[in-house]
Amino acid sequence: MTIPEVQEEIVQEFAMFDDWAQKYEYLIECGKHLGNIDPRYKSQEFLVRGCQSQVWLYASYIDGKVNYQVDSDAIIVKGLAALVMRVYNHRSPDEILDHPPTFIEKIGMQAHLSPTRSNGLLSMVKHVQSFALAFKTKYSQP
Repeated sequence: MTIPEVQEEIVQEFAMFDDWAQKYEYLIECGKHLGNIDPRYKSQEFLVRGCQSQVWLYASYIDGKVNYQVDSDAIIVKGLAALVMRVYNHRSPDEILDHPPTFIEKIGMQAHLSPTRSNGLLSMVKHVQSFALAFKTKYSQP
């Protein structure tokens, strides 16, 4: 599936719920399916700054794809991270950089998060994009 297709799928999933209590429950459920981060990346070096909760994000570059590992100590944030990973994990740097996270606005997520959580979500996305740009720069052919 392409990034736009995955984002549209997320929008459709959130549209199935009548209220934000149900959407938050779904978000928490998404977080439960987030893969585990290697414990060595749960350190200050990999903390995402700007998040109210602790969020650790690590990226590697394998076979032209950016592979992320992420975790959080907060269940809502873990769900947000799961959505971001669903869109951007195992993608090429160009795919990541060419597709902003439109699903966030389309599902109304920012309007229903506290300002600090909203800032944290944006910070997480910026980190994902920064890793993609760094890998693109490092591994692009001259």
